[in-house]
Amino acid sequence: MDNHSGVGVLDKTVTVLNALEAGPASLAQLVTATGLARPTAHRIAVALERHRLLTRDGQGRFILGPRIAELATAASEDRLLAIAQPVLTHLRDATGESAQLYRRQGDSRICVAAAERATGLRDTVPVGAALPMTAGSAAQVLLAWEEPERMHRALRGAAFSATALSQVRRRGWAATVAEREPGVASVSAPVLGPSGNVIAAVSVSGPIERLTRSPGRLHAVAVVAAGERISSTLRRSA
Repeated sequence: MDNHSGVGVLDKTVTVLNALEAGPASLAQLVTATGLARPTAHRIAVALERHRLLTRDGQGRFILGPRIAELATAASEDRLLAIAQPVLTHLRDATGESAQLYRRQGDSRICVAAAERATGLRDTVPVGAALPMTAGSAAQVLLAWEEPERMHRALRGAAFSATALSQVRRRGWAATVAEREPGVASVSAPVLGPSGNVIAAVSVSGPIERLTRSPGRLHAVAVVAAGERISSTLRRSA
């Protein structure tokens, strides 16, 4: 299929964005991936950075920027959130713990929806909060099904290992104890998009005193069921 629009600068811009879908890239890697001349690739990347469509990671490489996530939110997030919110409320009521939905954005995971426990000790994660991809059960779920190269790149500095992510893929959920924050435990499971890829992680979290040192034994079944419910509804509504 011919993807050329006839507007040269637009076609080149989309080529740069498409190249970064696979993960961070230096300018040299962008040039190789796009076939653009180095000055052209640099000019387009810097212009996209100015408009927040690109940003840079800690190593100075170009990555997709926050504006991409904002546009995605406007296009499709409403459907995911509309489906997920009642499921999170049910999950909170079934487990007695706060429930959250996370999506990955670059090197962070964003809490895009939540149902908070009304009283007592709770792990409050405000909607919009950005948490690291290096710790926590939701981070493990969001990374476990990534392409190997992106997964291993993200594991640098992480509190978990490739072996841990292999276990997450095998059993279909992740649980952590005091990995992201002292005194907090959590359980997470994947949410699949209509194409079958992991697009989000659904979680419950709370104090270790209630979730114990084996939170998966208490809540894995409920969390996995919540993820499957959101995923199946997304498929039916696609």
